[in-house]
This record gives sequence, structure tokens and C-alpha cells, in this order.
Amino acid sequence: MTSPSGPSRRQVLVAAAAAATAPLIAAAPAQAAGAARSRTWDLTLLGTSDTHGNVYNWDYYRDAEYDDSKQNDVGVAKLATLINQIRRERRGKATLVLDAGDTIQGTPLATYYAKQEPITATGEKHPMARAMNVIDYDAVTLGNHEFNYGLPLLDLWIRQLGFPALAANAVNAKTGKPAFLPYIIKKVSLGLGAPTLRVGILGLTNPGVAIWDKGNVEGRLRFDDMVATAAKWVPVMRARGADLVLISAHGGDSGTSSYGPELPNENPVALIAQQVPGIDAILFGHAHNEVVERFVTNERTGAQVLLSEPSKWGQRLTRMDFTLTRERGRWAITKKAASMLNTNTVVEDPKVLAAVRAQHAKTIAYVNQVVAQSTVELSAAESRYKDTPILDFINHVQTEVVGAALAGTAYADLPVLSIAAPFSRTAVFPAGDVKIRDVAGLYVYDNTLEAVVLSGAEVRAYLEYSAKYFRTVAPGAPVDPEQISDPAVPDYNYDVFSGVDYDIDISRPVGQRITRLVLAGTDTPVADGAQFVVAVNNYRRSGGGNFPGIVKTQVYNAQQEIRQLLIDWAQAKGTIDPADFFQPNWRLVREGVPVF
Repeated sequence: MTSPSGPSRRQVLVAAAAAATAPLIAAAPAQAAGAARSRTWDLTLLGTSDTHGNVYNWDYYRDAEYDDSKQNDVGVAKLATLINQIRRERRGKATLVLDAGDTIQGTPLATYYAKQEPITATGEKHPMARAMNVIDYDAVTLGNHEFNYGLPLLDLWIRQLGFPALAANAVNAKTGKPAFLPYIIKKVSLGLGAPTLRVGILGLTNPGVAIWDKGNVEGRLRFDDMVATAAKWVPVMRARGADLVLISAHGGDSGTSSYGPELPNENPVALIAQQVPGIDAILFGHAHNEVVERFVTNERTGAQVLLSEPSKWGQRLTRMDFTLTRERGRWAITKKAASMLNTNTVVEDPKVLAAVRAQHAKTIAYVNQVVAQSTVELSAAESRYKDTPILDFINHVQTEVVGAALAGTAYADLPVLSIAAPFSRTAVFPAGDVKIRDVAGLYVYDNTLEAVVLSGAEVRAYLEYSAKYFRTVAPGAPVDPEQISDPAVPDYNYDVFSGVDYDIDISRPVGQRITRLVLAGTDTPVADGAQFVVAVNNYRRSGGGNFPGIVKTQVYNAQQEIRQLLIDWAQAKGTIDPADFFQPNWRLVREGVPVF
């Protein structure tokens, strides 16, 4: 298990093995006799990514089978069926299965075995280890969300896997050595008497971990640039016998970052393909996009590097096919292509379902516990563009907790503001019984509550930055709520404040939209030099979203999970009544006229 001071002895030994002179070799099943008589052979790579704790095709927030407007299905059990079908079709031929990360966070199932009954305390095997071991992956890359629950849980999950976990650019901050296995070289037999194909697989995790999970990794792990790390390890893998080099990368292909320039690029996959020679293909994730097939030309060699990203949650499976020949004692790829398979075309694999059935049932029982009664239905459907009671519920609880914690301190007399984002467009507290799953559906992330002090000028700058979420719409022009936001800005990067009153004029340019900012319930403008305590989640406070002014020393940080605080407040009150917390304080306007 990982110690508080850094990676475990096992991780260091594994990393040391990666740096040894001998290549890392894992055996693959032999192919059928007869392939050796052919002048061409083939290899298939199957890729998954961003499964985010989805095993069953189940929506724990609705307590029903998963469904969306595009009839997508989710879950590792569905992926397993597709993978097994292809393996059967290709029996006797080489087939590899990789995952590009973000595996152990994202559903109540995953949260339950990290928070309610953490595997580090119970000795239980993680449901994602159970499910993925049934499939028998060849390797998984660590995604940024793998670090959400701390290094001890991550280390134990890795030890529960029956295959390697890779992250070449996660480095021990004290020793400078890889903290996890950087790569493997997989020994693949292409048929009786045929020369062996050695497939190098390099794993790259996301540098944003240094911001998003600073509390878990600071002083322990360093996250190096993904492009530079690939440039370091690809020649090593080639020198140690890799005939074909694949990268499994947890980073998108846009070339942009959500956190600004202070860390290496968040989404550099196309840059890796362009700048680092010797790479044949990249399976990638993180952005949750469906990229069926993209070719990027390497600027040094002219080679075409194949890229593919299989969406999210187990909705898609990437398939890459390589045709190989043997020329002058060396392997050469004569053709490569990618396609995408949809998991809604198959049923769930019964072995995967069986492996996780008891944990799935326990999670369902937990999330269906009633925590309170709501006097009316509260919906988040309009929370992005209207002040709604359900988002005020979050801000009220955050304000109350921080205010109580700071009583009697030097900050006790400062007004407490709070920030919340509309994480979900579908969250609802029904009239009557409100269950844990309803609260979890409103606050879907495992964030903790913190607080900092901001000036009035910093509050205004923060709100201006948040207001870039909206498209510019001229006065009098029709407004479609479904088209009101800039698709380049995700909902979770739009924040609303409580504790001050303000207008956002969406007819004005970005940076000039906060046309009214006054103290709550007054007409008194917020002075630039005024001081406020601001309740905020750890993701935002640590730099997630690159909001201005918020990355500073906390005045409150009790490591309390916001979702649990919401549940605890509801249980203590017994009743959720908007009259107790709804304070309309912001609106969208055009030249002073409300939009809605």
C-alpha cells in the first residue's frame, strides 16, 4: 500500500524494473498453425476508456436501466460482450485489449467502495477490478480520476488487477523515478514458426492531476509533460525490441487545457503523434469524445499515426486493425485502420455481471435510502440560466457549514458567499421522499468543501470569467435555452454565487457582462476592496477550470465531502423546503431587461 510520503516500495521496484536493461515481456496466446505460411499477418487492438465506474447498464440516480436520447448503453459488461465476440471471431489471431483510464470514479458503485466501504478498510476487491479481470485486459492506463481517492486506494486497486497499470509520466517527486510502470512490451505470437511480434505499450496519464488532486499528490508525485515523456520512452521501447509501439494516453486531442499554461498540456495527443517519431497508434481518452479514426502525420518521419477515442462510460469500443509484413528481418505495417462499435448492439456479459452482482445490489440498497421529505419538486433543468432553488440548496449548505466553522475566528465577521455549478441538467428532488440517489444525482462529483477570502474585485473578475459560458445574444433576438451556452465551456465550468446580487448581460462582450453587483438584498455596490469568505469545492479552489483569483490559501478545509454534507443536512432537517434556503440573487439580462 502507498505510504503517506510517496509511492510504495512495490511501485518503486516496479518502476526500477521498467528502467532495467531487459525489456518487459508478457506472453500472448499462440495463433493457429498456417498463418506462418502467409506473407502477411494481422493484429487487432480493442480499446476502452473513461468507463468511470460503470459495470452494469444501470443509472443509479434514476434506479433504472441506463438510457439517453441517443439510445446509448453503458458499462463494462456490455464492452465484455463485444470484446469476447471479436476474440471468438479472431480465434488463433493476435488481439490485444487496452484501456486509457478514468476507471474507478464516476458512479455511486465506485463511490461506495471508495467512501462508504472503502476497499482499503474492508479488504474487498474493487468492482472495477472484478469486472476488468473477467475481461482480462492487457494493460490499463491511469486516468486523472484514479487519483481522486488517494494513493493508498489507488495502489491497492492496482494490486487487485490481473494486468499492468501504466503511467510513465507520473514520477516520484523525491527520487525522480517512475512511480508506476511506464510501459510493457507484449510478446505476441503470429503463428507456428512465424517470427514473434513485440508490441510496446506506453501509458501516459494527465498532468492536470497536479491541480485537480493536489491534496493527494503534492510532494509525492510529479506529473511530467506527456509529449516529452513519450519522446523519452518511445526510443527506449524501440531499443529494447518493440516492433510496434502503441500509446494508451489519458488526454484529449484538442491541444488545449482547462487549467491554463502553468502545467503541461491537458490534451496533447495529436501533438504527441505529430512530434514524437516511432509511434504507430494512440488509443486516448479523457475528453469523452467519439473519435473513430484520425490520422496525424509525424513531422519528422512523415509516418501516419492512427488515433482513436471510444467516447465514455463503456458506450463505445475502439477497434484498430493492423496488417503486417516481414521485410529484411523487420516487421512493417502495410495498413492500419480504426472503427467504432456501439455497446447498445449487444447484451451484457453474464460473467461480468456475476462478478459484481453483490456489490451492485449493495449500492442500489444504499442509494435508495430516504434522507428527507421535499415539500415540492425541485428540478435542475433550468439551473444553467435561471436562479433555481435546487442549486441554492447546495450554496445554502456550503455557506452554513463554512460560517459555523469560522465562528469565533478572525474571519467570523466577513460575509460568507458560496459557489456552485450546475453539474446535472436532469437532477430532481421529487415532492415527497428524497433519497440518497437524488442528492447524488445533483452533486455527482466527489469534491470536498474549502473556503478562501476574495476581495470584491476578485468576486467581480470571477463572475466575469464564469459569464463567458453564455453565447452573446443581441437585445430583442430570440433566446433558445438549449442553445444559450457556448459548447466549448462545459456546464461544470459555469459557477453561480450566493450571497451577492448580480446581473449577467449576455448582449455584452465577454469580460463586460456583470452590469450589477451589489451586497445581498441591497442597492449597495460591492466595493473592490470589500472582503468575503467564499465557500468553494476543492476542484475549483485548486485551479480546475482556470478561474481567476481562487487559487489561494484556504481559511477552511476540513476535508468534508460536499455530497455527504448535503445528505447530512437533509437527514438532520428531515424536510427540504425552498423557503428555508431559496434566495433569488442573479439573473440573465439584456440592457437591463431580464431574459427569462
